[in-house]
Amino acid sequence: MNASILVVEDDFNIQELIVEFLSSQGYRVDYANDGVDGVQKFKQGNYDLIILDVMMPNLDGHSACKMIRKTSNVPIIFLTALNDESNQIKGFELECDDYITKPFSFKLLIKRVEAVLRRSSQAINDDNISFERLTLDLNTYSANVNDENIELTLKEFNILKTLIEKYPQVITRENLLDSIWGYDYYGDTRIVDAHIKNIRKKIVLPYIKTVKGIGYTLEKNI
Repeated sequence: MNASILVVEDDFNIQELIVEFLSSQGYRVDYANDGVDGVQKFKQGNYDLIILDVMMPNLDGHSACKMIRKTSNVPIIFLTALNDESNQIKGFELECDDYITKPFSFKLLIKRVEAVLRRSSQAINDDNISFERLTLDLNTYSANVNDENIELTLKEFNILKTLIEKYPQVITRENLLDSIWGYDYYGDTRIVDAHIKNIRKKIVLPYIKTVKGIGYTLEKNI
């Protein structure tokens, strides 16, 4: 079955063109006119990908993305006229999967869509996810290293799960704090560092790399 895509774009002309083009490529396409409508449709539907404009009335794309990321890792492509580096960095800090600047070609759009969906389908496994010699069982919330079970707390498990799912992205301390402790948690980001320290002791593998001043990512043990 072809992928289902939600297009959230307030410019009707651009929205119509994207919807028609993606539909012509065989995708099932739904659309929303602003961020509020987009988040509502996301909650009601089951989408494989969201194409999200940044500058929109009522609720901008960054805020919409933040709300979606509370409950879902659905692939998100930002589509925006904001092409400066700081806005692109902000998009990736919010855990978008790609960033396309306007004006854009539809050939580029379809290639980006295909690439993001391909990465997403490769990452999905109903039972477990792995990185090198580390495997997480998503049904039992257990970890395994070299066929040996590793005892993790739920938060430690979710930190590793996030790092594996988002590899090779660098995940900021703030994003880990928000996604795992919750957006209503106002604690110090050093609690994330403490959990990372405990995870390193338990898995005894040099996979977790600190990116100074930003956060953490995974690094293959070559």
